[in-house]
Amino acid sequence: MAPAEPDEASDLHCRLDELLEARGMTLTRLSELVGVSVVNLSVLKNDRARAIRFSTLRAICEALDCDVGDLLVLRRRVPAT
Repeated sequence: MAPAEPDEASDLHCRLDELLEARGMTLTRLSELVGVSVVNLSVLKNDRARAIRFSTLRAICEALDCDVGDLLVLRRRVPAT
């Protein structure tokens, strides 16, 4: 099965920066808690990740005491006219 192609009308956004700020936590501390490098978390935080393991997603959500829907949101793009 081929990977899904990105949808031109929507964009998946990671709210990691907002969640970290709300909890007074640094990316470095989150890295220590979940066992994922700061570089990889930064890729996720900056919406450049192409994939994420369920185990990583679970660990991040547990460390931030949030749900997946709090971390990842689908933003609709307005089509160009």
